[in-house]
Amino acid sequence: MKKFLIISVVAIIALFSMYYAFVYYVPYSDGVRSGELIKISHKGVLIKTWEGEISQGISGAQIFTFSVLDKDQEVIDKLQEYQGQYVKVNYVERYKTFAWLGDTRYFITDVKPERSPHFRN
Repeated sequence: MKKFLIISVVAIIALFSMYYAFVYYVPYSDGVRSGELIKISHKGVLIKTWEGEISQGISGAQIFTFSVLDKDQEVIDKLQEYQGQYVKVNYVERYKTFAWLGDTRYFITDVKPERSPHFRN
């Protein structure tokens, strides 16, 4: 009985580890989006995550919500600097997410300021 219990616990831990590794390291898609950065915040009660939004339309009807991993401090700093500006972001979409990673499946990996197509000069 004791041997069965130990094998069961090890199997459950191994399965969870494989599932976590798959979700974390195997992207569903990646790409680039651009728009006006309207929000970047560090939110949560027990688990704090970085979350943000980009408006991709004139009316604000098209909102792209995203998360940023804590380890990407350079990206977080750039997002805070470019708040309210038009930006281009590179992202990775995951199959799923975990509460300690972020609220969305979209994770920003790079951000650059971009010239807005709405202003002509």
